[in-house]
Amino acid sequence: MSSRRDAEKRLRELRAELQQHNYRYYVLDEPSVPDSEYDRLMRELKALETEHPELVTADSPSQRVGGAAAPEFGEVRHAVPMLSLDNAFSDEDVQDFDRRAREKLEADAIEYVAEPKLDGLAISLRYEDGVLARGATRGDGTTGEDVTANVRTVRAIPLKLLSTGWPKVLEVRGEVYMPKKGFEALNKALAARGEKTYVNPRNTAAGSLRQLDPRITAERPLEFYAYAWGEVQPDKLPRRHSEVLEKFRSWGLRVNPEIKTVEGAEGCLAYYRAIGKKRDRLPYEIDGVVYKVDRLDHREELGFVAKAPRWAVAHKFPAQEEMTVLKAVDFQVGRTGALTPTARLEPVFVGGVTVSNATLHNMDEIERKDIRLGDTVVVRRAGDVIPEVVSVVMERRPKGARRVALPKICPVCGSDVVRPEGEAVARCSGGLYCAAQRKELIRHFASRRALDIEGLGDKLIEQLVDEGIVNTPADIFKLTAKQLAELERMGEKSAQNLMDAIAKAKHTTLPRFLHALGIPEVGESTALTLAKHFGALEPLLEADEETLLAVPDVGPVVAAEIAAFFHQKHNRDVIKALRKAGVDWPAMPKRAAVAEQTLAGKTFVLTGTLASMTRDEAKERIQSLGGKVSGSVSAKTHYLVVGSEPGSKLREAERLKVPVVDEDGFRRLIGP
Repeated sequence: MSSRRDAEKRLRELRAELQQHNYRYYVLDEPSVPDSEYDRLMRELKALETEHPELVTADSPSQRVGGAAAPEFGEVRHAVPMLSLDNAFSDEDVQDFDRRAREKLEADAIEYVAEPKLDGLAISLRYEDGVLARGATRGDGTTGEDVTANVRTVRAIPLKLLSTGWPKVLEVRGEVYMPKKGFEALNKALAARGEKTYVNPRNTAAGSLRQLDPRITAERPLEFYAYAWGEVQPDKLPRRHSEVLEKFRSWGLRVNPEIKTVEGAEGCLAYYRAIGKKRDRLPYEIDGVVYKVDRLDHREELGFVAKAPRWAVAHKFPAQEEMTVLKAVDFQVGRTGALTPTARLEPVFVGGVTVSNATLHNMDEIERKDIRLGDTVVVRRAGDVIPEVVSVVMERRPKGARRVALPKICPVCGSDVVRPEGEAVARCSGGLYCAAQRKELIRHFASRRALDIEGLGDKLIEQLVDEGIVNTPADIFKLTAKQLAELERMGEKSAQNLMDAIAKAKHTTLPRFLHALGIPEVGESTALTLAKHFGALEPLLEADEETLLAVPDVGPVVAAEIAAFFHQKHNRDVIKALRKAGVDWPAMPKRAAVAEQTLAGKTFVLTGTLASMTRDEAKERIQSLGGKVSGSVSAKTHYLVVGSEPGSKLREAERLKVPVVDEDGFRRLIGP
């Protein structure tokens, strides 16, 4: 048992901290700690006050339901207080809740209404003669904020009740929330405008409903579910909670379809587990479930304790957000060369598992959130989603917390790390050499639009790389039929077919070869442009960024990526090995770089099968003459080239009156 002096000191600290958190959460809509930390502080406060009841004060956060009403809104005094619920965190807590209720009622079993606990903003809607007269927030449970103008913009809230039979005065209570998809769309739009994004749907919903300008609220994707009631005059509602909710539905009020009547603690726990399994699939955020005694006469008999009813409890899910300390940041190299920062954390239990690593996304995110080594951070884990660092608890930043620095060289292969100005993603420039990129690079190198090595599929690449047979694309051309035949699921015939395909792939074109190298930002079109501009590989290898910027359609980001790629000795060594292995291409005529661009500015779409050339060959021919190839027909399409067995593109071209040419007409357009 703690001494009175120690208890007084700790109580002062807890009350001050909780009051500050209440202010940030309810008034500013900017919480600085996760709910789990707030709950821990509140439990500690209540435990100390239970131990020392003489130290309980009227202004203690334990004696309040929520936060104060914001001064910008008018005050609304609730005729019936909007109470908060006690929390249950384990099966035992729920069983104890049920046991206490049964003992008080002297009942063998009790029926409960079980519902998801939405993570939104509690709201009170007052209807007079069936017409919405006022909307108010919970506030401190006794006094809330008048947000009538704002709730009237929420389309899920009826301005007039349907049907008949509603009381003259009906105060409906429920939750205004923001669906997950709406939240993601809003944040995407805000980010596109360069504005501050929101942390979670709960605070976004609260902030949206408490806008001083209702027009802003009207633009937000807010929803509403009704789940309770306050003042009712005259009180002629049914005598079961479940039946009242059915009435609500008939009057046009939205009621959560997941609500269910269950029996006893086992029924409650079965519901909790079922909702927990589908939690990530629900279109809205929830942080637990709520159990309420169904019969209203039983509720009256059970009554209240302190500021919470004895007839209801909130069963919380394991916290999806927790606080811990950031010990270090490592950089992982992905299969495309992108460096992803990974947080190494003091292990913390969150989302039902112990988490010691979390993603930091990229350097832009680290800089935007001002994350530093040694910081106390909020970590979020939802379902099977990779844990992420959400924010920093600035109040707990230690002296000397160090900024996170992007490595200058790749932690896997030692090549330079490149991060073009204005780009969020940093990359290893050792594409042809870096072990982290090996499988993806070789898969791309052998793909149909690159060197087109038929038979060299993903599973075979996995085997060749895992067994150390192929480490760079040049090693493909050192393979023997004997080596291949000894691999799993490869017989002599399959091995020989692959060897034939490899031999055929040695003879390619310069644009295909450049595309096959997997240079970041260099796709088929850019590879063709580079080949046409330089005419040969050697001058491209020596080109600096300034020279590359002179190439049509090559901007600063692409120029930086190309120059960095060819600057790495590893990459140049692999290119030499490829040439030595016999990879070659026909020389491009000197006039190719300035060839007549007869199709410049024209957009083509291809459909059906051409007899005299493949689709890829037709595409390359169009591009070599300055034209563009699109995958779909639009009003901006200049020609649809039709082969045998055309698809729906032909009907679309006819509808849009786009000129249609057959194979003979196409050959006349592209010339000999």
